[in-house]
Amino acid sequence: MGVKPSRPGPIHPIVRGYALTSQHIDPTAPRPTITESQRLPSRLTLLVAALLIALAGCAAPPRDAAPQSSGEPEPAAQPPAPESDPAHRPLAGDPVRLADDLVADERVLRDPSAPEAVLAAAARRQQPAYRLLARHPEWDPIARSRIPEQLLGVYDRNIDARRQLEAMSDGRGKPTLPAWRIVAPPPPEELLGYYRKAEAEHGVGWSHLAAINLVETAFGRVDGVSTAGAQGPMQFLPSTFARYGDGGDIRSFHDSIMAAARYLAASGFARDRDRALWHYNNSPQYVRAVSQYAEAMADDPAAFGAYYRWEVYYNSSAGDVVLPVGYHAEAPIPVEEYLASNPEALAIRR
Repeated sequence: MGVKPSRPGPIHPIVRGYALTSQHIDPTAPRPTITESQRLPSRLTLLVAALLIALAGCAAPPRDAAPQSSGEPEPAAQPPAPESDPAHRPLAGDPVRLADDLVADERVLRDPSAPEAVLAAAARRQQPAYRLLARHPEWDPIARSRIPEQLLGVYDRNIDARRQLEAMSDGRGKPTLPAWRIVAPPPPEELLGYYRKAEAEHGVGWSHLAAINLVETAFGRVDGVSTAGAQGPMQFLPSTFARYGDGGDIRSFHDSIMAAARYLAASGFARDRDRALWHYNNSPQYVRAVSQYAEAMADDPAAFGAYYRWEVYYNSSAGDVVLPVGYHAEAPIPVEEYLASNPEALAIRR
C-alpha cells in the first residue's frame, strides 16, 4: 500500500504543515477576546511593480484564466528545475549559524537579479530555518541578535506565525500521512489577480486572502478534504460555499478566493478584522498567524514570492515528512510504510 510520488520532487530539510482545518461559522457566533497586543495594523501599500520584481521567474503554467487588468502581468512559463538543487544544504543545528544562513537567504530573496533556481533554493532553506528557530524559544536571544535591523520585522512575524500554528496542534504528529494530492499551484500573477480583484470588490485585503490561501493549502498545492469536510484551495465547507460562492465552483481558485472575500466581508472584516478571521477558523492562534503572514506580505514585496516557493511538509509521528508535487494517496497511509519506500522524504526526524 506504499505510495510513491508520480514525479519525485527534491527533498529539503523543511518543516511545515498546512491547516486544512477551517470550519466556517455563522458570522453572528460569539468569539473569544483577542487582546490588543494580538492586533496588527492593516497596511495595503504593496506596489505591483515591487511584486513583479520579487516574483520574477517564479510562475508556473496557468490553470484558469486570470482576471484581465492592465495592472497585472502575463504569467511566465515555468523555468526548468536546476540539475543540482542547492536547497539540499544541511540545516544548521546551532542558532548562530542557523540565523546567519537565514540572513543570507533573506538577502537573496530581495535580490532582483537572482535567477529563479537561486530564489527557489533560498526560499526552501528559509522555510525550515524559521520552523526550527520557532521550535527553540531558548535560542531567541542568540538568534535574534544576529538579524539585521532591516530584516527584524519579517523575522519576528515569521517566528510568531510559526509558533501560533504549532500551538494549534498537539505536537506529537500523526502516525499516518493524509489522503491528499499535491499539485503545482497556479502562477503567482494569476493568484495576485484574484486576490486584488476580491479586494477591490469586497474590501478584504489582498494579503489576508493570500495568507489564508498559504496557511490552508500552500496556495493550492494541497488538494484534499479536511477532517471537518472543508474543500478547495480556500477550504470551504460545501454548505458555506453554497451561501457565499455565488454559484461558482468550490475547487476554482477564482471562485473560492472571491467566496472567501464575501465571507470575510459579511463577517465584518472592515470593522473588526480579527473577528472576521476568527469566524473563518475559530482559533486565536489561527487569527494571529494569518495576520502575521498577511502583514509580512503587505510590508515587504519579497515575502509573497518566498511564501509562494515554499513546499508542503507534514508533521508525522516519525518527524517532518515532505510531500512533493506528485504525491497522491487515496486513503491515509502509515507513515512508516511510506518512508520504507521513500526514506528521503523524512526531512527532520522526531
